[in-house]
Amino acid sequence: MRQFSAEYLRETRRGMWAESREALDPLELGSRKRILDVGCGEGALTRVLREESDAEVVGCDRDADLLAELEGPTVRGDAYHLPFPDDTFDLVVCQALLINLPDPDRALREFTRVSSGRVAAIEPDNNAVSVVSTVDAEGELARRARRRYLSGVDTDVALGADTADLFESVGLSGITTRRYDQTLVVEPPYSDRDVREVGRKASGAGLRERRETMAGTDAELDALRAEWREMGREAVRQVQNEEYRRRETVPFYVVVGTV
Repeated sequence: MRQFSAEYLRETRRGMWAESREALDPLELGSRKRILDVGCGEGALTRVLREESDAEVVGCDRDADLLAELEGPTVRGDAYHLPFPDDTFDLVVCQALLINLPDPDRALREFTRVSSGRVAAIEPDNNAVSVVSTVDAEGELARRARRRYLSGVDTDVALGADTADLFESVGLSGITTRRYDQTLVVEPPYSDRDVREVGRKASGAGLRERRETMAGTDAELDALRAEWREMGREAVRQVQNEEYRRRETVPFYVVVGTV
């Protein structure tokens, strides 16, 4: 099971639920009394659940360092062995967790055990991510790098809408699926984070860090990184001239079922 830093999670969840939260309507947050957010990480979704409901919202993660980033009720626990009795919560939810688990069915069965009402999962389809950039090569290079990552990683990071099939397999009923797009935009005036990330493209740092989970020979990955760095240098030039613009869209699917 992969582990992520608080900084990485903040970056990947940046902008989630900032503009609209209508996709969360099927969770019926207003009627909930106790909610468990499994694999809560640094608490991005936990905070949204607390803002949108009057329920007691408990964040649960196996990483104590991540839980330290979150105020309020938290419990250290594993998705496969939740430290709660049966029917403790009326909603159990996770965000971008099942895509990182070798056995997501096992986790869902545990969610079902501790929920007396609903189970929900918010999972991306990383195969359908789109990138539009003023650097002509960036969109195609991002697609190629993503394809190698999808082929090399050992969990289903493109789960997306197929999460509904998992819900059905563990016996949940009344299953609904709603799409929500996370849109990440880089444009002038650039933030310090934007400038830093463009610099990482020019150095090829991101591809270097993900190399172990990318499919391909050393020669193929070296060639991809060389093209990536060249693309990054053009992005740096455009940033210096305040010309660089990038839009990335990540489709998430909010899947809800009844116990």
